[in-house]
Amino acid sequence: MRFMIIVKATKDSEAEVMPIGPAWEPLFAEMAKYHEELQRAGVLLDASGLQPSSKGWRIKYSGGKRTVIDGPFTEAKELVAGYTLIQVKSRDAAIEWTRRFVTVDAPGRYRQESDCEIRQIFELEDFPVDPAEKPDGWRQVELRLRDGAGR
Repeated sequence: MRFMIIVKATKDSEAEVMPIGPAWEPLFAEMAKYHEELQRAGVLLDASGLQPSSKGWRIKYSGGKRTVIDGPFTEAKELVAGYTLIQVKSRDAAIEWTRRFVTVDAPGRYRQESDCEIRQIFELEDFPVDPAEKPDGWRQVELRLRDGAGR
């Protein structure tokens, strides 16, 4: 089971307030240690922080029209500042790893808090096989892509 741990943006992360200087060293050291633990446990797939929404864009689809909308976007609490992808055996394991993340992350936050959302990622097996599927159809393409990605 794969899960995405989503770290919500803050006003500071959206304002590009960079965590630099000696005061931030302990936070970065703890984050590195946490990611090493995930890697040693064999559950870490990816982890990264995201640039603020001012450097991003959205594409709105409406009928045949595609409109590019440049950031920044409002409502920082609805935006994502970073993520960690993990693969674990259960929802409880995902919750436990996320609790450990929040313990590492929150002390470094400006308001001494952290807000994470955890979402399970759909797997190919979550979609029932349709007897009408073509043998060389979308499912086979997905299986080839998965095998090529090493999952």
